[in-house]
Amino acid sequence: MPDKIDHLLEDVETFPPSAEFVAASPVPADLYERAEADRLGFWADQARELHWHTPFTETLDWSGAPIARWFGDGELNVAYNCVDRHVAAGNGDRIAIHWEGEPGDTRTITYADLLGEVKRAANMLESLGVTAGDVVAIYLPMIPETVIAMLACARIGAVHSVIFGGFSADSIRQRVEDASAKLVITSDGSIRKGKVLALKNTVDEALSKGAASVKHVLVVKRADNEVALQKGRDLWWHDEIAQVSDEHVAKPFPSEHPLFILYTSGTTGKPKGLLHTSGGYLTQTAYTHRVAFDLRPEEDVFWCSADVGWVTGHSYLVYGPLANGATQVMYEGTPDTPDLGRWFKIIQDYKVTIFYTAPTAIRSYMKAGRQIPAKYDLSSLRVLGSVGEPINPEAWLWYREVIGGGRTPIVDTWWQTETGAHMIAPIPSQVALKPGAAQRPIPGIVVEVVDDDGNRVDPGQMGLLTICEPWPSMARGIYGDPERFADTYWSRFPGVYFAGDGAGVDRDGELWLLGRVDDVMNVSGHRLSTTEIESSLVDHEFVAEAAVVGAKDETTGQAVVAFVVLKRSKSEEAAAVDTPQVLRRHVADDIGAFARPREVYLVDELPKTRSGKIMRRLLRDAADGKQIGDTATLTDASVMATIQAGMTSGADDE
Repeated sequence: MPDKIDHLLEDVETFPPSAEFVAASPVPADLYERAEADRLGFWADQARELHWHTPFTETLDWSGAPIARWFGDGELNVAYNCVDRHVAAGNGDRIAIHWEGEPGDTRTITYADLLGEVKRAANMLESLGVTAGDVVAIYLPMIPETVIAMLACARIGAVHSVIFGGFSADSIRQRVEDASAKLVITSDGSIRKGKVLALKNTVDEALSKGAASVKHVLVVKRADNEVALQKGRDLWWHDEIAQVSDEHVAKPFPSEHPLFILYTSGTTGKPKGLLHTSGGYLTQTAYTHRVAFDLRPEEDVFWCSADVGWVTGHSYLVYGPLANGATQVMYEGTPDTPDLGRWFKIIQDYKVTIFYTAPTAIRSYMKAGRQIPAKYDLSSLRVLGSVGEPINPEAWLWYREVIGGGRTPIVDTWWQTETGAHMIAPIPSQVALKPGAAQRPIPGIVVEVVDDDGNRVDPGQMGLLTICEPWPSMARGIYGDPERFADTYWSRFPGVYFAGDGAGVDRDGELWLLGRVDDVMNVSGHRLSTTEIESSLVDHEFVAEAAVVGAKDETTGQAVVAFVVLKRSKSEEAAAVDTPQVLRRHVADDIGAFARPREVYLVDELPKTRSGKIMRRLLRDAADGKQIGDTATLTDASVMATIQAGMTSGADDE
């Protein structure tokens, strides 16, 4: 994409909220105005929606980037806010979690049930010597004990470090050692696609290579998988929790008390553990969960399909929904077990009203065809959400029409592990929605799109996305490495957070996210966004999914290389023509000759992590002829081998 984006200056179809939706919305109509008039007062109001054992009198202490203290003289307990206060308010019988295992087993957990479990787990952790400030590593599947363990840590002031259940032994060891974790909580196994993944064995391998700080390993029985217990170190969760009381008083902790460490994925070298604290993080996750999804706790059933091992699972499966007293769904397995209708059956069975998932998942269903969701009753849905990467307009429209019945608003959310909670997202009761656009910052957030010199760009221009003012859920640093945190995020533009993402501004001043800046190529002097080219490709009738990377090129500096998955329904038509050439011409016609891919490779599947993200780094290595890096986080590690085997010398030049 060139520096100027002509289509951002054109009129686009918008979808205003219906009168009925606006009338029923619990979101205050003056939210934007209040935030603009008094930003810090606005955040203080949001924080007061929580229970504070010691009310704060200071909203923000901003002595200079990147050091921020939000509600610093206040004290609260995160777990109390997520569980106890709802029971105390008379909502103990409200369902907190509808849990469904991949084999079909289920558990229904009320807020009263959850409170009892969290109290027992807190006592169990304390009986094992865990105290406030200690780090507990959690390597568990998507089961209720994962949520219970996180809340139990929060209740006693311990810091949890959730490690995604697909990481390797070396990755676990690095994270455990970096955080000096005192305890590891794992399970005998995780059930995925009908198979048992031996999580405990992976932990054993990790700890055999180091991590001397670990005193105990708690093992949850999930898969009835035989495991070896090391005497004096390893303990069964069910044995230990049976020995403790179900009474536990939640003690208050300072607002800036550490809540969790979450390591970013896909980096090389030392893992980067982002540290989040308590009061500010919970304020923004609860607030954004309420307003972005138009939450009505008494009637909604919320489902975020993300894994708890990623920040989306932390903020919008655990802390945001539970702080708001919501009823939600938690599913253990994959979307295609036993078939591709599994997610839609869950929506139908639990009458899900709010569904939050990744664009990659939506495009996968587009590839499979609308006949799959058409088999199920999805009429309970009233709000849809998108997270993880920019959603292209075609996928946005398909999502609304096929999954949302042509009536649901779609909330496209932009945020990061580093930001902790939503930063850019339209409020569906107050904004006319634009397919493919993130649109505007949430009330209380201040962003700018700037050029390389830090100057604000004009409408129709592409630039760098920055956050100009501190926000409550911002990470407080990289664990154990404050200098790295400052250098990574706050050095490009002094005093301003640089998100690492590009964005375009349209004629209305609204934002279109363009992906990571390292996914912005420079081809013969033209700045090209991989997201823009991907969007062009998936607009073609043949294409279900596409991933674009920049490959080294002696002539142009970088060249565009595309990996494309075709729609099954178009396979015969595609076979009758030179499809790579057709798609190259399509991009040239759609964006310009400078954007035409040098090569288009037709593949059966793209390399994706278990959270649904496309691993473009691996595709970039393949395009450059490099040795493929670590594939441990992929759903199917064989995908890259298949892609490499099928790569030819490239598409012929026109």
